[in-house]
Amino acid sequence: MLCRFEDIMKNKKNSVYTFKKADLLIPIIGVTAACLIYLLPVYGRRTQGQEAVVTVDGEVFGVYPMDKDAEILIPGANNLNNRLVIRNGEADINGALCPDKTCVKMRKIKYKGETLVCIPNKVVVEIRGEGEDEFDAVTR
Repeated sequence: MLCRFEDIMKNKKNSVYTFKKADLLIPIIGVTAACLIYLLPVYGRRTQGQEAVVTVDGEVFGVYPMDKDAEILIPGANNLNNRLVIRNGEADINGALCPDKTCVKMRKIKYKGETLVCIPNKVVVEIRGEGEDEFDAVTR
């Protein structure tokens, strides 16, 4: 037996829901909480980095101060090179001979603990600095 749309609607005479101002409160609170959860770790307390430590295939290639402008050519694995530029207290890989160039697309780094990574060239640039280490999590 088939039901017609009109028959269904006759049975639900008073089923129309009207929104109230309080109904908008829950989504607004949810969106605000999500924004705060996202932004607090991003814009929380950070320590400016003192030096950029470059490692290639697990071996330290060099340590460079963040307060001096420099351009460093890093010989990566498989004879592929990366170009690290330190300018205005920020480190950036702005040239690489790797196939996907993901490291070039990464944003500039300047805070302690941030890293730039080029996986095909096995190059890691880590920002280090003075002061207490801040833990993301503690495991036991």
